[in-house]
Amino acid sequence: MEINHYGDTVMPALAMEDIVEGRMVVLADHSLSIDYGSQTDLPGARLPDNSAEAIRARYITKFQQDNRSLPIYQPQPDFDWALRYGFDQAENAPFSTTVYITHPGMQIGRTIPSGSQLVLYGEGIYTLPSGAYVYSADLTVAGALLTVAYTDADGAADAGKVKYGTTNSVAEVIRYNSTTGALTFKILH
Repeated sequence: MEINHYGDTVMPALAMEDIVEGRMVVLADHSLSIDYGSQTDLPGARLPDNSAEAIRARYITKFQQDNRSLPIYQPQPDFDWALRYGFDQAENAPFSTTVYITHPGMQIGRTIPSGSQLVLYGEGIYTLPSGAYVYSADLTVAGALLTVAYTDADGAADAGKVKYGTTNSVAEVIRYNSTTGALTFKILH
């Protein structure tokens, strides 16, 4: 996802489920606690499940800024002495993790793991790559209105993606790049 312009609404949140970057989400309550309750005041974010939630899904997701040095191990192994002295002891390895050589926020279409921090953007102009929205010939026209796909009607694979729709619209198409398939749209207030 590319941020072209963002408005006044930028806030941190916690992913309540695995969410692909660039999906539209709704705010939700949560009970996650990291570092002895330091994130309990953050809102949760999740994909819309029904049409009522799809109407309220006016926040687009992005990885949080990550200043850690590379490589990044996600999740960090949490057992005692892990990685402190290398992999020379059986209790230090093996572990199940994803190793990032490039920061996840600099890659396209990565999934933000459940329980991770993310950034929510409200009104603004954003560009999604091909495959990050539900394609329809109607959305290739500037000014076309967009709604948000939800789990009950569109399935879990498309939940949170923008799609063409004239009722209960949350966004408007600015341009469609027919060469790359990139869709630029504006989230409505």
